[in-house]
Amino acid sequence: MSAMLRAALRRLPLPCRGGCPGPSAALRALGGAASARAGKENRSPSLGKDKADTVIIGGGCVGVSLAYHLAKAGLQDVVLLEKSELTAGSTWHAAGLTTYFHPGINLKKIHAYSIKLYEKLEEETGQAVGFHQPGSIRIASTPTRVDEFKYQMTRAGWHPTEQYLITPEKVQELFPLLNMDKVLAGLYNPGDGHIDPYSLTMALAAGARKYGAQLNYPVQVTNLNSRSDGTWEVETPLGVIQAKRIVNTAGFWAHEIGKMIGLQHPVIPVHHQYVVTSTVPEVKALKTELPVIRDLEGSYYLRQERDGLLFGPYESQEKMKLQDSWVTNGVPPGFGKELFESDLDRIMEYVEAAMEMVPVLKKANIINTVSGPITYSPDILPMVGPHQGVRNYWVAIGFGYGIIHAGGIGKYLSDWILEGEPPFDLIELDPNRYGKWTTTEYTAAKARESYGFNNIIIYPKEERFAGRPTERTSGLYDLLKTKCSMGFHAGWEQPHWFYKPGDETGYKPSFRRTNWFDPVGREYKQVMERAGVIDLSPFGKFKVKGTDSVKLLDHLFANVVPKVGSTNISHMLTPKGKVYAELTVSQLYPGEFMLVTGSGSELHDLRWIEEEVVRGGYKVEIENMTDEMGVLGVAGPYARQVLQRLTAEDLSDGSFKFLQSRHLKLSDIAVTAIRISYTGELGWELYHRKEDSVALYNAIMDAGQKEGIDNFGTYALNALRLEKGFRAWGAEMNCDTNPLEAGLEYFVKLNKPADFIGKKMLKQIKEKGLKRRLVYLTLETDDVDPEGNESVWHNGKVIGNTTSGSFSYSAKQSLAFAYVPTELSKVGQKLEVELLGKNYSATIIQEPLVLTEPTRTRLQRKGQSPKI
Repeated sequence: MSAMLRAALRRLPLPCRGGCPGPSAALRALGGAASARAGKENRSPSLGKDKADTVIIGGGCVGVSLAYHLAKAGLQDVVLLEKSELTAGSTWHAAGLTTYFHPGINLKKIHAYSIKLYEKLEEETGQAVGFHQPGSIRIASTPTRVDEFKYQMTRAGWHPTEQYLITPEKVQELFPLLNMDKVLAGLYNPGDGHIDPYSLTMALAAGARKYGAQLNYPVQVTNLNSRSDGTWEVETPLGVIQAKRIVNTAGFWAHEIGKMIGLQHPVIPVHHQYVVTSTVPEVKALKTELPVIRDLEGSYYLRQERDGLLFGPYESQEKMKLQDSWVTNGVPPGFGKELFESDLDRIMEYVEAAMEMVPVLKKANIINTVSGPITYSPDILPMVGPHQGVRNYWVAIGFGYGIIHAGGIGKYLSDWILEGEPPFDLIELDPNRYGKWTTTEYTAAKARESYGFNNIIIYPKEERFAGRPTERTSGLYDLLKTKCSMGFHAGWEQPHWFYKPGDETGYKPSFRRTNWFDPVGREYKQVMERAGVIDLSPFGKFKVKGTDSVKLLDHLFANVVPKVGSTNISHMLTPKGKVYAELTVSQLYPGEFMLVTGSGSELHDLRWIEEEVVRGGYKVEIENMTDEMGVLGVAGPYARQVLQRLTAEDLSDGSFKFLQSRHLKLSDIAVTAIRISYTGELGWELYHRKEDSVALYNAIMDAGQKEGIDNFGTYALNALRLEKGFRAWGAEMNCDTNPLEAGLEYFVKLNKPADFIGKKMLKQIKEKGLKRRLVYLTLETDDVDPEGNESVWHNGKVIGNTTSGSFSYSAKQSLAFAYVPTELSKVGQKLEVELLGKNYSATIIQEPLVLTEPTRTRLQRKGQSPKI
């Protein structure tokens, strides 16, 4: 460390105990006068009303944004309650960074909306927000990081916001104070920058009041009581408000609000520090403001703060600090606009990295160090939306980046509340992605990891290992854990691929084909030529029964209700005709159904079903069997004869047809067998008690020795389903797509008598015609395969995006689904798909590449020769 920096650190005031005052208004707000004006807002001496449509609990930037958007959209009786004062908690001391960039897909929309809102908010409300937009640059200083930037470029290309991969020369032109020795490239987002969080919140508050919302503070919520009609009583020292719905936006108090109604929200406060310098002559001499930089290998951000610099690191998970006592003991009474003691020793290696990259820092004086609490969820993403199991209780919590998310999330939630469905798919933020398995210990372990991994390289098929395994393991976990590479799915461990002697084992992520490529081909061949077994226990599994069960499912699903002993694939649509969910539906007994969904959709789907039950007054019982029931899939040409050895039941094609379900015993173990397989090959899914999984698995493996039965994992399953043209929810279909453009017409019965949800809108969509279609592509690639969300090009322009992809082990080339304009969707159309900075030729082909086993069998009976 430089002597100048050591001297600067010595000049810092001694840390104060038990919480310190934050940065001055001048440092906090680049438009200091505006902040002073905003601070004159009057506090509410009383509640003013005893009824409200929506009560928002928490007055940070996210809660105030929601109040602003609901009121602006015309909702009457919006009340926000803040226990201290607006911005207290995490908002007031935030560094205020804003960026169009996000490694995900639809969160880019949230970022973009926020920035566009912030650009016009001052004009709309008369409140200055201190918004600076000098752009931002992510720095690549390793070849692998350059690959990551190329990977992110193709994921951004089909979005409207600007993003560029720039040369070191352009990086230096934009940020002339950088040491360029290690810079290989930059990822540049014009329009990025930073905003004063305090002024932003006050502008949103001014707008909310302007449109009729009521913001009350200081008013602490002391208790929440749910009423039988689904409304809420919100208790405060000033009285009780009855609300149609409540929204928890309480920041690091969110956990305490949840506890009032018996929920353990997986959020935890994290210590985040940033450092502010005094004037730096070289900065002051610049004619234009420096862009924000993010030195990803150094794991810090740095921006201009007046004529000095502000930089904040993300320490490794070993060095970072949690305030986990707040989870177990609660936030200390009175904590609101206080800070933690700074700990510069903890961030010193990052300070030194910053000085190496920006040498002028070596001569800078540090005048302030801010160490404040920000809230983390286990996976760093917030939880946004209605909560399963509690009527009319919504959340917008766990924001590690609340400033950039606030505007967009306020709009997103407002639209969802007012229109009854999300405006676009954001299942990655669904609060119901967590469950009872998400313990405090798990949350802490994952928050440490997520914070420390803020700037790591994000690979396709990424796995993170902290906090694993959870208590939610399948019955086969202990038997299989050393034999395979496990993946994490909604708390479950599920085999991705299996090891054989000579394989390079373990998790070896890459942007190109890596150690799993050949083993997955081996498993693919196993299923196509012999028989394979896969653990499908993470499936979400529900039983629905009762006098109204048929009526309920006929209204929920676009497909017909299957007959007793039959199974079908059914879709729940939103009122606007989007695909909310895909489930396998089996009628096991008259009026008793089993519904099966993907692991990540379990509570997402259950909440939708439960809300419809209440809304329609259906007399049914719903039981979530996910954790109690194991599932094994057996697939391949020898699957029938292997299973036949274990049962007296006739499994022949004439007796046990495709899409039939039956209760039977295999090796004296009770199972519900469904003749269905996502591989598209001959196969069964075997539903059984979790405690029987090992015995059932061993019986199947023993019975199949002659046929050479073996394991296969989800990577091979994905390759198999893509060759069969099977869609996947969350990729080819979700709340951004309708079933017609997704090619799901076969499963949508517009002529059935029942008025299923979305039917009216779907008829209108069909009448108007489609603007885009899902197509099936083969690609000429080298050592890289499509994953999904890559840009599709035609005549030098981006015209669509892939949804999922894989290597086809039968065709020996890459395969992908993609959405393209209808006029470019014909078979034979030539396109290009961008992968790692290169456009590869692609051709639309007739789907499927490989016919399913039932189709092949049917053609063979007709004397035809089917393609495999």
